[in-house]
Amino acid sequence: MTWYFVFFFISGFCGILYEIVWLRLSMAQFGVTSALVSIVLSMFMAGLGLGSWGSGILMRRYGNRASSLGLRLYALAELMVGVSALLVPLQLQWGRTLLERTGLPSSGAYYLGSAMWVGLTLVPWCACMGATIPLAMESIKRNFQGESSNSFSYLYLANVVGATLGAILPLLLIEILGFHGTLRVGAVLNGVLALSAFALSTRMSQGQPASAAPQTAEDAPSDSPAQSRRPLVLLFATGLTSMGLEVVWIRQFTPYLGTMVYAFGAILALYLVSTLLGSKIYRVWNRKHSGEPQLIWLALGVSGFLSLAASDPSFRLFTALRPILGIAPFSLILGFVTPLLVDRWSGGNPDRAGTAYATNVAGCILGPLLSGFILLPLASEHWVICILAFPWLIFGFDLQLRQPAPQKSARRWVAYALVVLAVQLAWVSKDFETQFSGDSIVLRDSTATIVATTETGHKRLLVNGVGITGLTPITKLMAHLPLAFLDRPPQNALVICFGMGTTFRSAMSWGISTTAVELVPSVPRVFSYYHADGDQLLRSPLAHIVIDDGRRYLERTSEQFDLIAIDPPPPIEAAGSSMLYSKEFYTVLGQRLRPDGILQQWLPEGDPVVRSAVARALQESFPYVRTFRYFRNWGYQFLASRQPIPIRSGEQLASKLPETATRDIMEWPFEPSAAQEFNFVLKNEIPIAQLIDLDPNAEAMRDDRPVNEYVILRQLKTSRFRTDALMAWYQHTKEP
Repeated sequence: MTWYFVFFFISGFCGILYEIVWLRLSMAQFGVTSALVSIVLSMFMAGLGLGSWGSGILMRRYGNRASSLGLRLYALAELMVGVSALLVPLQLQWGRTLLERTGLPSSGAYYLGSAMWVGLTLVPWCACMGATIPLAMESIKRNFQGESSNSFSYLYLANVVGATLGAILPLLLIEILGFHGTLRVGAVLNGVLALSAFALSTRMSQGQPASAAPQTAEDAPSDSPAQSRRPLVLLFATGLTSMGLEVVWIRQFTPYLGTMVYAFGAILALYLVSTLLGSKIYRVWNRKHSGEPQLIWLALGVSGFLSLAASDPSFRLFTALRPILGIAPFSLILGFVTPLLVDRWSGGNPDRAGTAYATNVAGCILGPLLSGFILLPLASEHWVICILAFPWLIFGFDLQLRQPAPQKSARRWVAYALVVLAVQLAWVSKDFETQFSGDSIVLRDSTATIVATTETGHKRLLVNGVGITGLTPITKLMAHLPLAFLDRPPQNALVICFGMGTTFRSAMSWGISTTAVELVPSVPRVFSYYHADGDQLLRSPLAHIVIDDGRRYLERTSEQFDLIAIDPPPPIEAAGSSMLYSKEFYTVLGQRLRPDGILQQWLPEGDPVVRSAVARALQESFPYVRTFRYFRNWGYQFLASRQPIPIRSGEQLASKLPETATRDIMEWPFEPSAAQEFNFVLKNEIPIAQLIDLDPNAEAMRDDRPVNEYVILRQLKTSRFRTDALMAWYQHTKEP
């Protein structure tokens, strides 16, 4: 049995590894949108469910013949999963090429095409992953009679242990090996799994295999319709609730944890560690008990409400404690009830276990869709949590009321206390956004919650609680500087990342057709909050707002632009931001610039490796690049083109401004005139080689090596060097 634990430990690790990497590769091919993320995760889960359900049917249909091959079929499934690590990246590339050739014009049609291809790519391979539990259960049932009735919880525990490590270690592997290198590690592990399982099956077949013991009346699942349906209904509901809450948790805790991949990894790891503890507690509890703990469902409902208090900014908590309080209790109880329900339903029968697991996965698919696309656009995170957790509160309380009178006394008062606690949490706790009052605007959609607010006289834009940008002359110069460098009057401009709309507005002041591509639908709706003429500009026939991923828009459009201005959202380490700095992105972008068009790229500071990698990617993508730095620690502005960018004075650049553009640049300037404003920028030009030389060994930023996002090992190394240097200085000061 130890071998089975090892198998499913490694399998759980590889499963999360593939989920993390395949999601990023899909985003690189089809766009960084919340809809695509939902599509990828849904197809991943759908494959798991179909595989589990299908392999259970296989065991039932072919009986002893399939039973004798259970472990070898498991080895074959793991081998196929290992092959998928090498083929899925190629399949995703083929899908992108195919969609480009079809020339799908609309975003909806492109989404549909992307979803179909992602489904065709991921579902068959993920079905192999999902098939492994019923196949292994059949092998255990045949060879280890005493373990068969609770075999699902045993394998589930091992799988969750591996998945917990899979939420952490791949983030380090990606930093060292890149996405494709990390996939190769997974492929090797799956290959070793397949060989080991095949060798174990050969060893077992040399002895006399034990016959599957007939189920006793105690072990066999009940056949009464009410009892047979109840575990499946509960498994579906727990899957829906847990994954629906996970979408809300990400929004709730982003203001405290940030948008780095490590923040999302921490939430996932906490969820899995808590689930692991719950599963382990169930395994211990199950040795001495049968049935269900009396208050377990009521406790599940109450624990769902705890995240309301954990995310309330008025509660003074350490940042690290917030997700622990909000996520761990619910996940721990979930880790207890999921294997309990499957064990009770299946009694060790692989077919029934496959059906139960597939039912749970069906809820896991529906939960994020319900939460992200229906509930969150209509209500705050506070009320969505109440909607998802309240049914469990009612269900658990009703079970207590139905208990026979002698069993009610003590538990009844505990049940009343838990209900009062949940109601009080719902009544007292507040959302993160409620701290913004006055003329602040809060909008919610399927992508994010945004806040337009004013603090100490400065207007701010927050997306999921993270500050995005401010009103600054720099965002005006992102449009005016490159347009003034053109030798001819510009015709049009493209702005990727709308923000407060300042760069878009400045480009419009040139009287040219201006397109802005923004990922979050609600962001352009607050344009007039920051600029009084915002609504008027949006009604102009020259203004075009596109809600889409900027990279995907560039791949689909055939339009050529004189200016493409990019101002990626801070911080530099934000998850997914590397795809707006990579060589692959610049290749696509270069096809949409006119021959003398100019790319304007803004880069927040970043460490030396990041600055060098981005500068090198630009230098290798465009023959002419100029770099400007406004202030220390304020970032860099790159101008890149396929033709030389002329050397001009501030006076010459200012002379090319239309009157409306001159008024715009002088709205809140650094200097008293437009010419001096340009001269302020020009005097801060630096050679691009200076940035590249910050780390001569750094490679150009690539989709496969997002060095700005995966930084922890590099930062630890830098911290060690700083500590060594500090100690050396300290020893030096002690010398006579």
